[in-house]
Amino acid sequence: MKDIKSILKDRILVLDGAMGTMLQRYKFTEADFRGERFKEWHSPLQGNNDLLSLTQPEAIATIHGKYLEAGADIIETNTFSGTTVAMADYHMEDLVYELNFESARIARKVADEFTAKDPKKPRFVAGSIGPTNKTASMSPDVNDPGFRAISFDELRLAYKQQVEALVDGGVDMLLVETIFDTLNAKAALFAIEEVKEERNMDVPIMVSGTITDASGRTLSGQTAEAFLISISHIPILSVGFNCALGASQLVPHLEVLSSKTDFPVSAHPNAGLPNAFGEYDESPTQMAAQIKEYLEKGLVNIVGGCCGTTPEHIKAMAELVKHYKPRKLMVESL
Repeated sequence: MKDIKSILKDRILVLDGAMGTMLQRYKFTEADFRGERFKEWHSPLQGNNDLLSLTQPEAIATIHGKYLEAGADIIETNTFSGTTVAMADYHMEDLVYELNFESARIARKVADEFTAKDPKKPRFVAGSIGPTNKTASMSPDVNDPGFRAISFDELRLAYKQQVEALVDGGVDMLLVETIFDTLNAKAALFAIEEVKEERNMDVPIMVSGTITDASGRTLSGQTAEAFLISISHIPILSVGFNCALGASQLVPHLEVLSSKTDFPVSAHPNAGLPNAFGEYDESPTQMAAQIKEYLEKGLVNIVGGCCGTTPEHIKAMAELVKHYKPRKLMVESL
């Protein structure tokens, strides 16, 4: 398979869109989430989307296929909450390895089918690593600012288990995404480096933070530039932002990244900001028009979608990027 680094020099790559948005269309019930295997599970399971890789694998494979048909070069595994930390909510910590392995295997199979149909357009699988539902930098208790719900070491071990399973399942790269706390991300990156060293292997790493408010900071208080500096010591494939904001609101933060880094830059924003019902109203045409600004300004090397995006959104982006060259890397221009 052609090396992704050389492809990034030739063209803008397209990442897929939201898995959760597509799964909502199925209207799965508690019984659907449980399937036969977890029929007697002692706690509610509805909402545990990662579990659907075991109980509704056909749906996961179908969604991957729709994004690839739409023109995505990279699909993400259904593992956003695939750590023991996040799975503790469902008392499913013991299933973490299997959930990640199976999710990676499903995505790998579908991606390989599409690559076989058109070898000139290889399809890649990114192992999705979410931020967990605990933060290492801040206290969840306003009365005890020094308290931490989780330690760096606990996060490192949780991420390491997830990384090992994703690699075993056949991912091409790892995507540490929706980073709201850079210390959590550092634990994930540390775990990845540990696995790489132990296995004497290399795996490309995509890093994607999330700006959570109009001041242009992550939840743990970092600006775009500070976030970049915090993770730049690791050899990564790309750095970027996703979630929280719509495409147009991300522009100034992408401009900062683009001007300060030698790494390829990625962006997979939401389909606008959520409305009063928590839904996303931006159409594929509207979103593509905003993504066009990234392309005209030469800010990105990888684009895709986060919350509220569908294969229709990704198709509109895939059609658009054909007409633009990827952002030039500073190293090449020196």
